[in-house]
Amino acid sequence: MSKTCDSTHQVQSFKFEAIATIESPYQEKFAIPRQPNLVSAAKGKVVLLGAANNSELVRDIEQFSHLWLLFIFHGTQAQGWKPLVRPPRLGGNVKTGVLATRSTFRPNPIGMSVVKLDKVTVAHKQTILHISGLDLLHGTPIIDIKPYLPYSDAIIDADAGFAQQQPDAGLSVVFSKQAQADLTQYQARSEEKYSELALLIEQVLAQDPRPAYKQGKTDDKVYGMSLYDLNIQWQLTSLATVLVLNITKNQKIVS
Repeated sequence: MSKTCDSTHQVQSFKFEAIATIESPYQEKFAIPRQPNLVSAAKGKVVLLGAANNSELVRDIEQFSHLWLLFIFHGTQAQGWKPLVRPPRLGGNVKTGVLATRSTFRPNPIGMSVVKLDKVTVAHKQTILHISGLDLLHGTPIIDIKPYLPYSDAIIDADAGFAQQQPDAGLSVVFSKQAQADLTQYQARSEEKYSELALLIEQVLAQDPRPAYKQGKTDDKVYGMSLYDLNIQWQLTSLATVLVLNITKNQKIVS
């Protein structure tokens, strides 16, 4: 189906179906790293769906250490898009063209992410890709998967404008006595998702997940973030230190 734009060009539309969904520790947009592979302890699963849930589709995929995931920004899709956005890397106050950024608010809400492939499992007729370093919201629809090719996908002399350097993850993360007790409680359950819980919390908070306009400034607000089925409360105690206050379950924290 197409719509005539002028005498020589047409706007075409296409229909895609999700081939997989993501199981992720990130239950809400807040605190998700702004790019993949900044938090190596973030582990998840790509669960193949429907006709794509066929192990033949991923035959030999384990020859590749990393994968491109093409996905839908389903968490922000309903909010639409604008031609100008405020990138976090510019402090959240400077506008630039949406196509010059990786903003989630795009003409077509399609994202791409490079993740590490840890293993592939097939059990009870369900094919799953186990991944790490992800930056995707739980339930994200995947529309395509491609192998990452270092010789063509990594261009070491490329210019990246205002995002040339990796963000500085310079915050030190400290656990209160209560948070340490909470960690011990959850890790004692021997659930796989909690095996690197302390490291996951540290790596996420080291990125300073607060809004861009607050970064580099003191802030005494108590924040909450959701990882897996847990809620973590934390607070900046200085420009360089984050204090994890507690780790609780089944309490929705509004950030």
